[in-house]
Amino acid sequence: MNAAFSPSFDSTRILVVGDVMLDRYWFGEVSRISPEAPVPVVRVERSEERLGGAANVARNAAALGAQIGLLGVVGQDEAGAAVEQLLHGLNIKSFLNRDIAISTIIKLRVIGRQQQLLRVDFEEPPSDTVLRDKLTQYNTLLPQYEVIVLSDYAKGSLVNVVDMIAAARKLDKWILVDPKGDDFTCYAGASILTPNKSELKHIVGSWKTEDELTGKAQRLRAELDLKALLVTRSEEGMTLYTEQAVSHFPAMAREVYDVSGAGDTVIAALATMLGAGMSLNDAVAVANRAGGIVVGKLGTATVTKEELFL
Repeated sequence: MNAAFSPSFDSTRILVVGDVMLDRYWFGEVSRISPEAPVPVVRVERSEERLGGAANVARNAAALGAQIGLLGVVGQDEAGAAVEQLLHGLNIKSFLNRDIAISTIIKLRVIGRQQQLLRVDFEEPPSDTVLRDKLTQYNTLLPQYEVIVLSDYAKGSLVNVVDMIAAARKLDKWILVDPKGDDFTCYAGASILTPNKSELKHIVGSWKTEDELTGKAQRLRAELDLKALLVTRSEEGMTLYTEQAVSHFPAMAREVYDVSGAGDTVIAALATMLGAGMSLNDAVAVANRAGGIVVGKLGTATVTKEELFL
């Protein structure tokens, strides 16, 4: 990264849109095996709540000092109220739609001796009426933000993603997408897609050599009319594919403790750096560093400017 470039993030405005979740953690001690089944018995000693899904992307960008708005859907329930309260505590502007027909998505993780023993998911897709209202609200908010992050966990909040990308592209916004699913054509026209290795393999098929991977990745980038395709590859680092070049960034994790939410950290850091005016390659280098730091922490976590030496 150019040492003369000193980014300022407090004026960077990012709108995060997608599947909003509440991550709940139950921490306890494991001292015996259940007599009812061969499973550990966890005596819960404390609990914790954190923002998850698209809300974790917003949380990560806010931790770097950017101005964040979050657009999504939660239920008219206690978990939805908990999400709102957490957003308020982080000064993230909440544009959440409360859907009385569903419950807020919850991921409950049971942790024993600092190891995840079990995850229980509670989820329902949003109703059509709420999704229509959300799209209208998105179009109203769009001019106020420079960078748009679409965080797709395939839970139903981004069924209008084609319209969202088209509207943002007309206004010449950075459009970053963390994709999911069997078909990436709905993300055509975005600026950058950030699939992980397994997600990419699901779309383009497997590869045996780096040259074969490059060919498949570049074809996908061209077919989807993307400025760039950023593939996160775990211990192999990240690879950025653009029309001009292929750039590889080695993995920087000293110790992998928990990969939960690592993709959220990467796309949040990337969005923040691009919003601050950093070049694409420099922004990816910082995002790679952020991903390497966050996998050394337990659960969905964030990194700070100080940890990134910014």
